[in-house]
Amino acid sequence: MTATVTLALVGGTGLTELDENVKSISVDTPYGEPSAPIREVQSGPVRLLFLPRHGNPHRFPPHCVNYRANLWALRKVGADHVLAVSAVGGVCEPYGPATLAVPDQLIDYTWGRDHTYCDSEHAALEHVDFTRPYEGPLRRLLLKAARDASIEVVDGGCIGVFQGPRLESSAEVEKARRDGCHMAGMTSLPEAGLARELGLDYAGLAVVSNWGAGVTPKPLSEDDIAETLKEPMLRVRALVRALLKALI
Repeated sequence: MTATVTLALVGGTGLTELDENVKSISVDTPYGEPSAPIREVQSGPVRLLFLPRHGNPHRFPPHCVNYRANLWALRKVGADHVLAVSAVGGVCEPYGPATLAVPDQLIDYTWGRDHTYCDSEHAALEHVDFTRPYEGPLRRLLLKAARDASIEVVDGGCIGVFQGPRLESSAEVEKARRDGCHMAGMTSLPEAGLARELGLDYAGLAVVSNWGAGVTPKPLSEDDIAETLKEPMLRVRALVRALLKALI
């Protein structure tokens, strides 16, 4: 790609660690305020945006994130592509702790979330094709960037999206496994569906922080999850840098 490209990064990775020349953009939307002001950095011919999904500081639980405002704001400021980084639990091999995965499917176990723009006067009614929730140029470029940078990722996988903020029960994880899920998360929906309605090229990068409830006898601990995420998040940042090169 030769023209200026705008990549939006949604998640918890630190944009200031990619570049110090950061500016803040406040955006109004018909759906209220996004989780936080959008942070912007120009990285060569690629314009990089960062939006912390849960706010800054981290304060919005998964079911209270204003997903509609977040995606609308990113499109309003010119995002061409959206890379969504999310921490998930592994349900089966090879999705063990510290694994990076580029998912290709979703199953929705949430309820009560504002999951569409089509019930608003600001968007026309449209039944978008969601056969392959993540299919698009960005997903292919992300996999290429991982290969070029020798960063191991699992290509594919289905995330079962739960309501949160509590972690799942062992029975819920077992049901998700029977349904064909490989990972359990809390934020990929309605985010991916809203991106599709807006025509945004949306890809996911899942960081496995723990085994799902009941997969191993070990009890789940927030401290253990945070500790497990430290090293793979370094690889996430390296992969984002490789992706920026692939987008040029």
